[in-house]
This record gives sequence, structure tokens and C-alpha cells, in this order.
Amino acid sequence: MKLVAGLGNPGSEYTGTRHNVGYEVVDVIAKRHGAAFDFADMNRDAATAKWRRPDEPVLLAKPLTFMNLSGYAVAGLARFYKIEVPDLIVVTDDVNLPLGRLRARASGSEGGHNGLRSVAEVLGTTDYPRLRVGVGRGDNRRDLADHVLARFESDEQPGIEAAITRAADAVETWISQGLAPMMNIFNRAEEKETP
Repeated sequence: MKLVAGLGNPGSEYTGTRHNVGYEVVDVIAKRHGAAFDFADMNRDAATAKWRRPDEPVLLAKPLTFMNLSGYAVAGLARFYKIEVPDLIVVTDDVNLPLGRLRARASGSEGGHNGLRSVAEVLGTTDYPRLRVGVGRGDNRRDLADHVLARFESDEQPGIEAAITRAADAVETWISQGLAPMMNIFNRAEEKETP
């Protein structure tokens, strides 16, 4: 079994915010494959959906612990379902990437992201696959917490919707082909992006 954990914050007040891009990616994957989220894994602090693939099932998860404590839900699910670290991927937002840019890695630092920091602390390693979706930094004078908890501007909407779709494609590539092909295909900038 593989685990895809999309990070975000629970509650309607966070729907559509930059910090909830991870939730939106797993929502797209669930919708594509007819998997419905339920709260049976509440004792593991997550809403989950099972994508029943013929060769290997995939557990889609949205931690309900709030971003800063995401590691408890991710590690709890991995332990309960006996999923090894290389068989899980964490999907999250990244303010250090331009809007819409994807970056997949096999390991690395949290880059100032509290959700990734929590996952690393509770798993006891930074060597876990992750996919970051660029949400842009915005105005440097604006408080970063306010920025990530804000919704996208109307002119940003087409870009982030395309990025969420591409991120779902990237996760499906990881599931079917592995991390290296996903990185080779999706870490490249879109042609319309400027350096």
C-alpha cells in the first residue's frame, strides 16, 4: 500500500487557502478514481479515502491535526497500515516556489515549512518523498502566516488550478512509475514560466 498525504488545515474557513493546496491535490486524485473521503481514521487524526488499484491500493489522506502537527497523522497512518517511508509521499504548498511551480524530492530540509518539519520530527527522518506546489511569496511586507492562510487572488486562480491538476498527475506518476520519473517529468519548469 502507498500513502499520499496532502497537508492542509481542516475547516471551511481554510478552504481555498494557499496552505490547503495539499488537500486540493488529494481531492483531485480521489475524484478521478471514485474514492470518497471518510472519517474512519479519526483515531489517527485524518480523513482518508482508499483508491483501490488492481496492483496496489493507495491511501489518500488529509491530516486533521492542523498544519503544524501534520506529522502525527502521517506517521500514525504509516504505522497503522504498515507503510514504509519510501511508500509515502507528502504534498504541500511552498511559498519559496513561484506560483504553480512543482518540486519533487526524495528528501531534504523542511525549508521553513512547519508541516514538513512536523512530519520529519515524528517520522524521525527527513528522507521521505515530498511534492511541493508553489504558491508564491507575495508581498514581502505582508506577514507570511497571513499570506499562506489567504485565498488566491482571481488572477492567480487559473495558474493554481493548473498546478493542482499537474500535481495530481505527478502523484499518479509516482504511484505507477516511481519517484525518479516523477522528478524528471514534473520538476521542469513549464515553458511559459520565466526564470
